[in-house]
Amino acid sequence: MTDDDPQSMAGPQSVTDSAHVTEPQSMTYETAAARVEEIIRRLDSGEASLNETLALVQEGKTLIELCAGELESVGAALEELRLDELVVRLEDESRAGTP
Repeated sequence: MTDDDPQSMAGPQSVTDSAHVTEPQSMTYETAAARVEEIIRRLDSGEASLNETLALVQEGKTLIELCAGELESVGAALEELRLDELVVRLEDESRAGTP
């Protein structure tokens, strides 16, 4: 970027403006994961200022924690479904084995 480039003059605001940042609590897993990918690309570019890097890392950490929580919830729900299926199967086998 050059000094004539509006993004370079806008600083951190250009990357973390309200068009990109949504309250993490209202984000879906997919939206949060996509935003983390954007943050990683920006950090990998090496063009972020120190302050912007700090803000992006903080945002990324929050989003990763959100994603981890979502995955944990889904995992627990899947485990519960597997247990429910096991109970049904055992009940069915029990009834089938009873004369």
